[in-house]
Amino acid sequence: MATSSKPTDGSPHPYDALPNHLNFDRAISEAKFTADTGTGFYDRSLTSRRYALIGVACSIIFSCTCLIAGIVTLANHGVLGVTTMSNTAPNLDFSLLQKEKLVLALNLIVTLCTEAIGVVHGISLRSALASESRLQFNTNLRLLTATRGWYNPNGALLNGILAVLIIISYSSVSFIFCVELHCVQLQCGLPLLILGVALLLQVMIALLGMRAVKILTWSSSPFDLTAALVQHTQLTPVTLRCMRCVSDIDMYGGPAKPREIQPSAWNAHPSIRKVVIFLWVIVAACAGWAALVMYIWDKTVGTAGIGDLYSGEGDALAIQTWTFLPLNYGQCISYNSGFNMLFTWFNMAVIQGPLTLGLHCSELIVNVIRDERQWRCGARKKGLTMATNPVKTILAYPICLILFVAKPFLHWMFGLAFHLANYWAMEGQLDYLIVSMYTAQIWNLCIALFIYACFFTFVALRQPRGPQPAAYGHLQTLANLVDEWLPVMWWGHKEDGIPYCHAGTSDHPLPDVKMDCVYAGFGAGSSIPLS
Repeated sequence: MATSSKPTDGSPHPYDALPNHLNFDRAISEAKFTADTGTGFYDRSLTSRRYALIGVACSIIFSCTCLIAGIVTLANHGVLGVTTMSNTAPNLDFSLLQKEKLVLALNLIVTLCTEAIGVVHGISLRSALASESRLQFNTNLRLLTATRGWYNPNGALLNGILAVLIIISYSSVSFIFCVELHCVQLQCGLPLLILGVALLLQVMIALLGMRAVKILTWSSSPFDLTAALVQHTQLTPVTLRCMRCVSDIDMYGGPAKPREIQPSAWNAHPSIRKVVIFLWVIVAACAGWAALVMYIWDKTVGTAGIGDLYSGEGDALAIQTWTFLPLNYGQCISYNSGFNMLFTWFNMAVIQGPLTLGLHCSELIVNVIRDERQWRCGARKKGLTMATNPVKTILAYPICLILFVAKPFLHWMFGLAFHLANYWAMEGQLDYLIVSMYTAQIWNLCIALFIYACFFTFVALRQPRGPQPAAYGHLQTLANLVDEWLPVMWWGHKEDGIPYCHAGTSDHPLPDVKMDCVYAGFGAGSSIPLS
């Protein structure tokens, strides 16, 4: 077969437009035939559905446990009631260390619960957007993307409530365990009750969304979703774009030469730019918080303080007292919140809210990169497997594991910086709360967020190499690039033609595309006469 050659019409962009005598009807009918006969295979992923519902069931059990423990404590000791967990600690620093271990473990459990609930909510939102013909990418900003209708289970109102509930879930963890100055570890009843209510309401919203829409597939794979949408005529492949990547989707163009370097996720997905910028805003806000605490320290050191706000002695930040954990001698500013736990809680949630939303929005970057790496397996030796195991996905893609670990860890670090203590508990009730902001721990959090933002900025700006067009989970692009839907498939050069070649997918390894050739799609060469 002859390879393609350069056009001789002298146009400035010879591969961005097709000759006027192209038989579009024939090309479109060929594409529809390929879609109808080739997309019969897609995985509904009932295993993923089973795992997700098991996770939701575990979340219900944990939330009910929190509810029962909180109600029992409140019934026995009142609104500010506490339960003594341990009073055998040798000193205050040891008691603080034991408390932080419990807080870290509880943050991990809350992350597991919210992730399980998030899977169900994300799948239902994706299906609802597809039913409205508004789904463009396999992954979306789950809490910031809504379907039409305020009262829709996947609408803006319930999505906003869900975001608030997630913030409440994480902020309540720091209030559940408290240490008395006499080294007694306490468990507070009200925060435990609110944590149980917040998780249970999240489950209800997720299940409402699942019941309100028909879910074609539970798979997280963009290929199963694209194949399902094409088979159910909710997505139509566009012909002559077998070498067009996602960044070309909004421009007119057909035949194209392969690119050596593909666009980055930053350029391919408009929401990713907002997420990266938001992460850096959080870093700057954390640095500003640390600077403000140091400023207040300088103004109050050696004095009686400002109102209920007071500090210790010495420098606001010293190498000798710069530790990871907020030990008893750490440098901090403190204020007495009295009996108003809810007001203190509100203040903490407002400060912690941007961190929670930033970590949630990072899911977009992680999932988009995961989708692209799965797609690029098609040009490798082992090929691309359409079906995915939801558990193995976390282990197969390190970036997923990094985000999963970062969520509880960074929330825990925030709790180290915004510390809660109690002078003593009398008759099972808190006397009054002391809220402390530790300078070193705030800077530790700022450094951790800086590293986190640098990593995700690098990932978002990285450009994949190779001629395989980048898709980043964009459904229309995948529908254009995949011409045969198979359980395992390879991408590459399929057919020579004059003047255009064809690249696509197959059930066996394909040769590399030819960098000096122009690609359009199957049948394009035979339907375009040579000039």
